[in-house]
Amino acid sequence: MSEFSYTIRDEAGMHARPAGILVKAMQQFKSDVTLTKGDRSVSLKKLFALMGLAVKHGETVLIKAEGEDAEAAVAAAKEVLEREGL
Repeated sequence: MSEFSYTIRDEAGMHARPAGILVKAMQQFKSDVTLTKGDRSVSLKKLFALMGLAVKHGETVLIKAEGEDAEAAVAAAKEVLEREGL
C-alpha cells in the first residue's frame, strides 16, 4: 500500500478536464487506487464517482493505492495532479 495527501490548489477545484486525465492515467494500473475526501472514498478509475465528490479549492484529499503496482500508481497520480496544476 502506498498513499499521499494532496491539497487542491486550482481555484476551480477538481474539474472535468484534469479529472479525466487523472482517471485515464490510473486505468493503466492493476492496483486499486482511491481518492478519499472526508469520510467518502471513490475509485480513481471512475470519472463520475470522482466528480461526485465535488472536491473544492483548498480541500485536502488522500490518494491511496493497494496492489502490485501501488507505488507506481501513486507516483503517477501525484505527477498528474502537479502537472495539471490541481
